Amino acid sequence: MKLALIGQDIAPLLPSMLTDLYQAHKADADLWIEEKNDVMQEVLLGYAHACLAHSGLSGSVHASHSRREILEGADCVIYAGDCMASSRFRQDREALLGQEDGDAGLSDQARVNGGLGGLMHTLRQGSIIVPLCEDMRKYCPSAIVISLGQPVARTTELFALSGFAAYGIGNSARRGPGGIDGFARKLGVQLGDVQARWRGLTGFQFLTALRNRKTGEDYFDRIRDMTADGAFGRMPRRWLQQYGAVCVGSGPEHAEFMEAQDDFIPDANPTLAETVEHRKDRILQMNTVREKGLDDPDGKIAQLTLLTRTPSERPISLALALLEKGSLVMPGVTMRNETNLALLPRHAFIESTLCLTAGERVDHTYTFPSALTDLMGDIAQAHHLAALAATGDRSSLREYVETDPALSGLDRLYLMDVVSAMIRMHNDILFQFNEDMDEE
Repeated sequence: MKLALIGQDIAPLLPSMLTDLYQAHKADADLWIEEKNDVMQEVLLGYAHACLAHSGLSGSVHASHSRREILEGADCVIYAGDCMASSRFRQDREALLGQEDGDAGLSDQARVNGGLGGLMHTLRQGSIIVPLCEDMRKYCPSAIVISLGQPVARTTELFALSGFAAYGIGNSARRGPGGIDGFARKLGVQLGDVQARWRGLTGFQFLTALRNRKTGEDYFDRIRDMTADGAFGRMPRRWLQQYGAVCVGSGPEHAEFMEAQDDFIPDANPTLAETVEHRKDRILQMNTVREKGLDDPDGKIAQLTLLTRTPSERPISLALALLEKGSLVMPGVTMRNETNLALLPRHAFIESTLCLTAGERVDHTYTFPSALTDLMGDIAQAHHLAALAATGDRSSLREYVETDPALSGLDRLYLMDVVSAMIRMHNDILFQFNEDMDEE
């Protein structure tokens, strides 16, 4: 079993990936990491080999500059990358700010995953994913894909548009005071004791079940009452009143996909990648494990530190279940709707609990109130159009600007001019549109 790992966010995930392989007793798994920096190759390989030596697994870990070597014969490609996420977001934000004192311009559209900002984010991801898919068609045409790249719904669909079976994993439902971790704190229970289910779209998901894993106690009504009382903020309370559903995750992240609201202020400094400080500390801990091994007390402490800071996404567990036709119940998976959410198109990409039995997906259909379903349908269509636009499809780009609910109330013709100007601003990477820009 060959797993190809691509993207700058693979390194922070490596500790949990190796742990999941160990827990699954996967001695035959070969991990191939794309890493252009020779020094980082040494760090990652030394760390991984120390973990394998301690675990007794006979699998292998490799790192290479060569994409062909990484991809050739891969059974699964795990993508966890972005295109200069922080610096390019700042460029977008500066371009959208008003030019005069007191003029807010389009600053409300300086969003990470929705609206104009989310569109530009998706186009930049296309500049990475489109050529990656071309290479995959050459070297591993039958590979499945697991995407962790933001915006997850759109990057996952980008791979699907190239003909690959694609799934995504995000963690937005777990973050913030209104996330699963925040629910557990409000309830006064351990996060590990909470069993949660949610459905919707990635970044725009709503609670469907919440109970105590050990006792079976149902917490759904308590969380609903807390939401109605404003315990998780004004936006979740308003949406409960308006749509009859409890949002899961950060309210502002949900609002990114909706028309501008008076109490919505986009995050001016979102965390889009591992911070420099965190990266330095991670490298230090990996080097400690590499040099001392996991039988040494210092090595054990370093490994524990790494594991406590590892992102919550578990792509290896999903990959093993899909490849080995195993059984799995995993919440927060981005996938085609099929029959999961009633009244949404089957081809729409949603976020829900993935239930696999002997490798076969088992859906349990759920119906949200009609007003919320209609809004989800509009947002899902915006995701679809943004993914198509990221391949260089100009007509889909225009249709996105004309129909995205996050742009409601704005002059769409003016917005198209803004989008064209922002594409020119990023023309050093947005190769999909260079020919179009030359014509203009």
